Amino acid sequence: MKKNLLVCTTDAPPGGESVECLGTVYATCCLSKSLVADIGANVRNWTIGGELPAYSSLMSEGISAVLDRLQRQGEEVGADAIVGFRLSTTSIAQGAAEIIGYGTAVRYRRPA
Repeated sequence: MKKNLLVCTTDAPPGGESVECLGTVYATCCLSKSLVADIGANVRNWTIGGELPAYSSLMSEGISAVLDRLQRQGEEVGADAIVGFRLSTTSIAQGAAEIIGYGTAVRYRRPA
């Protein structure tokens, strides 16, 4: 397995190298906090406001999982990079979120 497959938000890899498009790759992650953590976050939200650390760490964890899965998928199709990366989140239930990441797997064109 390749280490640290390049994932970038630009539509082409840095340096403008010529690439072969291998198709769309995507990954999802659905996460929720425990009832106790959810109640704690709601109390904080209703009383003092500010950042909700439990949810911030949950989202960071989810984004890392999505990136790992996306890179693995890119490696499986023989990609050198994933370009046009986008990330989206949605609430799927009270206290639960889905994180979706997608992009285009590409392989650098090798000189003939």
